[in-house]
Amino acid sequence: MTDTTATKSAARRSLGDIDLRAVAPFVALAFLLVLGALVNPNFLGVDNLLNVLTRSAFIAIIAVGATFVISAGGLDLSVGAMSAFVAGVMILFMNTGVIGGDIAMLAVAMLLAVGVGALCGLANGAITTVGRIEPFIVTLGTMGIFRALTIYLAEGGSIAMKAPDLRAAYRPIYFGSVFGVPIPILVILAVALIGAFLLYRTAFGRHVIAVGSNEDVARYSGIPVNRVRTLTYVIQGVCVAIAVLVYVPRLGAATPTTGLLWELQAITAVVIGGTALKGGVGRIWGTICGALILEVVGNIMVLSNFVSEYLIGAVQGAIIIIAMLVQRSLVRKR
Repeated sequence: MTDTTATKSAARRSLGDIDLRAVAPFVALAFLLVLGALVNPNFLGVDNLLNVLTRSAFIAIIAVGATFVISAGGLDLSVGAMSAFVAGVMILFMNTGVIGGDIAMLAVAMLLAVGVGALCGLANGAITTVGRIEPFIVTLGTMGIFRALTIYLAEGGSIAMKAPDLRAAYRPIYFGSVFGVPIPILVILAVALIGAFLLYRTAFGRHVIAVGSNEDVARYSGIPVNRVRTLTYVIQGVCVAIAVLVYVPRLGAATPTTGLLWELQAITAVVIGGTALKGGVGRIWGTICGALILEVVGNIMVLSNFVSEYLIGAVQGAIIIIAMLVQRSLVRKR
C-alpha cells in the first residue's frame, strides 16, 4: 500500500515537472493537423503543407526577434510598419540602378535592408532604455513614424521594382527551392537555429532571461540591463529585415499597407509558443510552432466553409486572448 502511494506521488511530481506551456503548442499543432485532414483531404498534401510553411515565413522570422524582445520584458508594436519602411527603402535603392550587375545590386540592397532594420531596432531600444519610456508607448510612436515615412516615400501609392531583369533575378528567393525545399522554409530554419543558439547557449541569452525575470536583480548582478535590452530590439530589427528580404520578391512592391497587423501575428505566435508576455521565459521553437499554428488555422478556414476567411484577423485576435488565459491558469497551477 505504501509502495503504491509512493509510486503515485512520484508520478504526480514527474507530471508537475513538465512545463505544459512548452508542450501545449506542439499538441495544439498536431490537433490542428488532424482537424485539417478531416475538413479537407487535400490539407495534408505535400504541396499544401509546403505552401503553409512558406507563407508562415514572414511572421515566423519576425516572431523569433519578438521572442528576444518579450523575453527581456519588452514589447515591439512597430514591426509591421518597420517592414513596410525597410521594404520601401530597399526597393527605392534598387530602382536607382547605381550598381551595375543584378547580383551585385541585390547583394548591396540586402545589406542596406539589414542595416536599416538594425537601425530602426536600435532607435526603438535606445529610446526605451535611455529615455526610460514604456516600450508600448515608444513602439506605438515609431509604428506611426515608420508607416508615415512609407506613405511619404510612396507618395500615397506603392513602390514597385522597375527593372524586370532585377526582379526576375530576385524571384527565386521566395519562389525557388533547394532539393525540393522552398527557400523561405530554409530561411526560417536558419533564423530559428541562430536564435536558439543565442538564447540557449550564450551568456547574452542568459542575460536576456535574467533581465526579463527581474531587472533589479539582474542589474545588481552586474548585467548591463540597458545594453541587453537594446540589443534585443536590434535583433528584432534584423529579423524584420530578413523577413522583408523574403517578402519583397513575392510581390515586387511595397505599399503603405505592407505588414499591416504583422505585430499582432508576431506577438500571438510568441505567446502561443509559450514565451511569457511579462518576460523571463523564451522559447524559440515554440514561437516557430506558434507561427505555424496561425497559418494552419488560416489555411483550414480557406479550405473549409465553416468560417469566412475574412474573419482570420478576428480568429487570430481571439487566439492570443485564449493563449493568455491558458498561460495564466497554468502559472497559477504551478
